[in-house]
Amino acid sequence: MPKYLFQANYTSQGYQGLLKEGGTSRRRVFEDLASEQGGTLESFYYAFGGADLYLTFDLPDVATAAAISMSIGAAGALSISTVQLITPEEIDDACGRTVTYRPPGA
Repeated sequence: MPKYLFQANYTSQGYQGLLKEGGTSRRRVFEDLASEQGGTLESFYYAFGGADLYLTFDLPDVATAAAISMSIGAAGALSISTVQLITPEEIDDACGRTVTYRPPGA
């Protein structure tokens, strides 16, 4: 199952909700969200610097990841970016492929 890294920053509205609900309740929300979409929440961390939240999901496909990302962003409590993660085995597969490319000016 494809793996996605979600990096999020709280808006002031989001911080107000976090102060009211606490951190562990938010993790449960994301666990339930992943399960509802046929995936799992692999990791959930708060952080200082960079992003406020780092979440790793196993999700069925890119459309599911996009739907989750758009729904979270549209709610207004978090600004979010999503990165599709690639396994070493997938990189091995990519390294074995031939690609014809001409750089600019060559």
